[in-house]
Amino acid sequence: MIGSELDAAGVHDPSLREAYRRCRTINAEHGRTFFLATRMLAPEQRPAVHALYGFARRADDILDDFDPSVGMAERGERLQLLATQLFNRLTGSGEDDGDPCLAAVVHCARRYGIPWELFDDFLASMRMDLTVTDYPDRAALDRYMYGSAEVIGLQLLPVLGTVGPPEEAAPYAAALGKAFQLTNFLRDVDEDLDRGRVYLPADELAAHGVDRDVLTWCHLNRRTDARVRRALVDQHAINRSIYDYARQGISLLAPRSRPCVSAALTLYSQILDRIEEIDFAVFSQRATVGTVRRIRVGGAGLLRAWGVRHRDHGA
Repeated sequence: MIGSELDAAGVHDPSLREAYRRCRTINAEHGRTFFLATRMLAPEQRPAVHALYGFARRADDILDDFDPSVGMAERGERLQLLATQLFNRLTGSGEDDGDPCLAAVVHCARRYGIPWELFDDFLASMRMDLTVTDYPDRAALDRYMYGSAEVIGLQLLPVLGTVGPPEEAAPYAAALGKAFQLTNFLRDVDEDLDRGRVYLPADELAAHGVDRDVLTWCHLNRRTDARVRRALVDQHAINRSIYDYARQGISLLAPRSRPCVSAALTLYSQILDRIEEIDFAVFSQRATVGTVRRIRVGGAGLLRAWGVRHRDHGA
């Protein structure tokens, strides 16, 4: 299957094909919902998405590797090395270092004209995770999320294609990246505390009498305090409103890409449904969308995607 995708994408160099294969494997192993949605894209689009995911995962793994022998300073050095290697490769001044994620993402960036600045902003937010553990307000969190989530949507936009000027679709693509990440923050608030981080605005939590100590109590006791539940309800509503905004941009995408993005939005927003269904008990269980539901939404999306491609081909 991956061979036919690479053929469709015009990737014939053996080492580059292997690099894309590695990125696809990373996506399949770690991004189940994202990988399923990717299957709805045209074959020639899929390798680029795998490459972008693989690179993002590469940076994330540097940060979240639980090896206690690797300190923050060393993680920072590894992130800086990754940034330097990517910049040098994109500008043609660096040699192949054998990193498959870099090889694939550089090829993808050149093919689709994805600017270095979007990768630089992403890596800047990743470096913030080395020292920043709390966000005082929404503005501070938004600055972090621009680099860590919104630019992912902007990187994907040229791969997805648009029916009009890309700049018209860009705010919606960025918003969808933000919506996905906010969903992760709500689902993973307990797990993030294990890493010493809180990705919810402190002032908005404080309005409900919640601070890090209260969250830590919930974490240690596997219970959601009533004050925390009220705070999470508010964050949940904000997340919903961002999905509602992002959904308006689907019609601005190339028709063949709409089933993929629509399915991804549906599946990820259903994590919010699950959080609500478990009454915000995110400290005792993980809110996930069941396999049957993923298959149902994915299957419908695959049929729509096939229909669009078949119609375009017939035209």
